[in-house]
Amino acid sequence: MQQKIPLNYNWLYKPDFVPEDIKCTPEAAGYETVDLPHTNKMLPLNYFSEAEYQFVSCYKKLLEIPEEWQGKSIFLEFEGVMLACDVYCNGILAGRHEGGYTPFTVELTGAVRFGEENILVVRVDSRELGGIPPFGNVVDYLTYGGIYREVWLCAAGPVRLERLWLDCPDPLEEVKTLRCACEITCGHAWEGILELTLFSPENSVAGTWEGEISLKPGTQKIPAALEGLTDISLWDTQHPVLYRAEAKLKEKESGSCVSLGSSRFGFRQARFTPEGFFLNGVKCKLIGLNRHQSWPYVGYAMPERIQRRDAQLLRRELGCNVVRTSHYPQSRHFLDACDELGLLVVEEIPGWQHIGDEDWKQHSLEELKAMITRDYNRPSIILWGVRINESQDDHSFYERTNALARAMDPGRQTGGTRYIQRSELLEDVYTYNDFTHDGGKTIFRPQKETTGLDRAVPLLVTESNGHMYPTKRFDQEARLTEHALRHLRVINESLDREDLAGGISWCAFDYNTHGSFGSGDKICYHGVFDMFRNPKYAAFAYASQKEPEKEPVLEPVTLVSRGERDGGGTVPFYILTNCDYVRVYKNGKKVSDFYPCKEEFPHLKHPPVMIFHLMEEELLADFSEEDRRGLTAFLEKKVAEGTLTAMQQEDFVFLSGLAARYNREVSGLISMVIKSAGGWGETENNLVLEGWLGDRIVCRREVGESRYAAGITVRADDSVLYADGDTYDATRITVKAVDNMGNLLPFTQECVEIQLDGPARLLGPARFPLTGGVSSFWIRTVGKTGTVRIGVMGVESRTECTVDVK
Repeated sequence: MQQKIPLNYNWLYKPDFVPEDIKCTPEAAGYETVDLPHTNKMLPLNYFSEAEYQFVSCYKKLLEIPEEWQGKSIFLEFEGVMLACDVYCNGILAGRHEGGYTPFTVELTGAVRFGEENILVVRVDSRELGGIPPFGNVVDYLTYGGIYREVWLCAAGPVRLERLWLDCPDPLEEVKTLRCACEITCGHAWEGILELTLFSPENSVAGTWEGEISLKPGTQKIPAALEGLTDISLWDTQHPVLYRAEAKLKEKESGSCVSLGSSRFGFRQARFTPEGFFLNGVKCKLIGLNRHQSWPYVGYAMPERIQRRDAQLLRRELGCNVVRTSHYPQSRHFLDACDELGLLVVEEIPGWQHIGDEDWKQHSLEELKAMITRDYNRPSIILWGVRINESQDDHSFYERTNALARAMDPGRQTGGTRYIQRSELLEDVYTYNDFTHDGGKTIFRPQKETTGLDRAVPLLVTESNGHMYPTKRFDQEARLTEHALRHLRVINESLDREDLAGGISWCAFDYNTHGSFGSGDKICYHGVFDMFRNPKYAAFAYASQKEPEKEPVLEPVTLVSRGERDGGGTVPFYILTNCDYVRVYKNGKKVSDFYPCKEEFPHLKHPPVMIFHLMEEELLADFSEEDRRGLTAFLEKKVAEGTLTAMQQEDFVFLSGLAARYNREVSGLISMVIKSAGGWGETENNLVLEGWLGDRIVCRREVGESRYAAGITVRADDSVLYADGDTYDATRITVKAVDNMGNLLPFTQECVEIQLDGPARLLGPARFPLTGGVSSFWIRTVGKTGTVRIGVMGVESRTECTVDVK
């Protein structure tokens, strides 16, 4: 039987490498003890040189190989090392790997000493080596360095199951067949029994198969099939039902198991057509975001819980149904969560615009093969990205990538993201970065203009927005508003276009980049979240499209501060909400009920609500219903035009008529109308916003100008961590400066200091500013149990939260 042991604790590390490191003992000077995942250099948040992590480093570990493992194959499984590495065991070179995003194995059998101490050394080269994708030119993201994913020590006998390749050719039929190709490696000829079992989500047996097999030395795929499967639930975005297939190799005579393998699987059909994307035969519009797998300070090196958290943010908090793994294969933990949450995935090979020489292309093909091999069984993956992101056409190269993907996985379609129009279509889906929208009325190009083809083809927008309107979370309100509106317009257009499978905007999270991109501080502020996963208003453009029964959303895109706007005033402002309507009170008096902007966003399920005046209802108590509606329509028109304070002759005529009908002074009515925008010199305005669903209030917010700093809040994403996992556990802590109404104070620049008491360690600095009123940090376990007290010290305050480590 195979044995697999996590090898992630107590490595020795130093940020350089000399040939003597291969043989010298771990007690040599210059090493520190680290755990995996590990970044080779803890970085500042911004304004750093990417050269800081681009060096060769050394990882070293002592291995005790049990004597009872003699006669077995011993190897290491690396899930991700950036960018190239040489692996030595007891001074012997056991293997080399180039490429930072896919897993690889290194066999140690001939180099290990059983029952003795073995010295494992990994030389890691984290420079941007031009012969290995994505490098050869500057890329718009950073790749950091180190052994940034987990490592495993494995032992296996001469007959072992490597993996299962699972496929259902008829998922929509009432009676289904699960085909399984069992990949088996044999050191010698072997005859035995192969047993295949399918387990339901409740772990009951859903089907079995057994047959005798005869194997030759080497690696081969042995077919098996579970036929006649009934009562099988389909996997989809709302019901991500996962089954588990388990295969056993058993001795003929004794029936004892010699090797065991298993994999999760979801029964589903995913097809792109010229009419759109269909999941299990039902048209499904794809709405989502791109993701980079990076964090402040630690780069790529985050453990399972934090990787999974990104999928939860996208699916549960934002309601997205698709994510694109820009621009490389990402952590298996993130993809595991996508499978479990029903978050569809477009996964692509490493690269950004540049295509290298023939050796480079061969590397790329190997990365594609490794990506498909690792993720073949995942139901969440609906498209293999087989082009280098935004590269020029290369007919022969992309013929090869498509041919490889189709040969390995005939059931899944291919795509290839380009930003050039009329690019050659060798893939099944024309995936295109459409950055047409610049704030004007045009959102996406017509399909024929994009593809240059006379026939309709499957079309998916894989990027929009992003660099067209970079927005910092602490920007002026007007920019934050326009950022949110641009995402709403893109969603609205995606839902409208019958010839479009959907739109995946750029992007989920801000990210570090090279100096030739970003905002000069080595950050691309393209996300709807900042790097710490704190939302900008644009995040609620997505969250507000969720069903209100699951979670009502009511997010005013305003500070309600007259001095925040050009020329003053507080209206108009939008509320991102999935409520039926919003009722507004100003200083305790009812203003009106405001309804979603259906005309502006006709295809959104939940358009935003615009608050276009703040005139108390009682001021119009003597008006007829018709005149009330007429004045409201007048205000809405003038506010939308931005001409409320620039009255024209026809406006005076209209208002004079109203004034005469109700025996009012014209000047007083005009003053009341202008002040409805919240002009200068009035008392402080405070608003209560109620979100109504049918005849009930489902959410409520209070905002206004009489705010004052009420203190600092601190909250952990998770209240419990675990000390005894395959590697360390971690969680995020968020610190906010809030006002007396519970709202964020975005212009607070207070610096806070973190004090930890208990079995945990900070990932990053202990002292930092609340940029835009909020920041976050991460803590990790250290192998001990107990309660962690996280104290946050401000200038005049201290607050804390606790996390239990079990």
